[in-house]
Amino acid sequence: MATAPEIRHRRRLGAALALPAALTLLVLVIGPSLAVLGLSVTDYRLGMPGANWVGAANYAALATDAGLRGSLANTFAFVAVVAPLAVFGGLWVAILVAGAGRARGLAQTVFFLPVTATLVAMATAWEVLLHPSFGMANALLGVLGLPAQRFLSDPNLALWTLAVLAVWKLLGYNVLLFLAGLATIDRTLYEAAALDGAEAGWRRFTLVTWPMLAPVTLFVTVITLIRTFGEFELVVVLTNGGPDGATEMVLFTLYQEAFRYFDIGRASALAAVFLVFVMALSLTQIWIAERRR
Repeated sequence: MATAPEIRHRRRLGAALALPAALTLLVLVIGPSLAVLGLSVTDYRLGMPGANWVGAANYAALATDAGLRGSLANTFAFVAVVAPLAVFGGLWVAILVAGAGRARGLAQTVFFLPVTATLVAMATAWEVLLHPSFGMANALLGVLGLPAQRFLSDPNLALWTLAVLAVWKLLGYNVLLFLAGLATIDRTLYEAAALDGAEAGWRRFTLVTWPMLAPVTLFVTVITLIRTFGEFELVVVLTNGGPDGATEMVLFTLYQEAFRYFDIGRASALAAVFLVFVMALSLTQIWIAERRR
């Protein structure tokens, strides 16, 4: 049994080891978050020498902003399409890859490539592929006898085009997480299921695979929701919020308020609301995970 001096020494050693991470968290996360909360109750504009206290005025302005309502509508429509496809598509692909045998390594590499590639470069490549005049996508439509489409400049198509690209971007990461989850499933459970008549197929999936993957699925769902609600790069590189605001989403609106209109107070209020939303999603994940124990 450890003596009192040994216990104190271990505590001091643990505190010393945790100090760099705690300082990094304070400087990079907690400090900036507190600064944003402080700016959200002022009328500070970028470049101004000072700021005035406005209280909840910035939050009230967000509630009545028609442009923000359009941005929110686009964001929720985008998430409603991307999140289910990215989560369940990732699960389906992971099951296929897990059973790919010798080709498993190649399949993992192919699906994980979008995660490792520079997103701006890949988005630029997609912009060329989807070009209305010389893009490969329209060339393929021509071969099939279909009319050419303006994938990124048609208000009726642009948001859904970004949704398809977002699924492509997220799929590899989700596949990797599901593969890690599949690797932890005890093989004897499949043997027991086989004795009950569930040797393969849908019954084996519903009796063993899906229940055992529940914690991983919850984590993947929350991470996917956070990433889709926070989509920014595809919008900036491919559409810049257009055409006619058809692809403007929450983080792009925040960026516009801060760095186009220089209204830091209002942008900080929007960032604070988004931060609270992300925290709520994370806490929901923790609460559900604790209830499952």
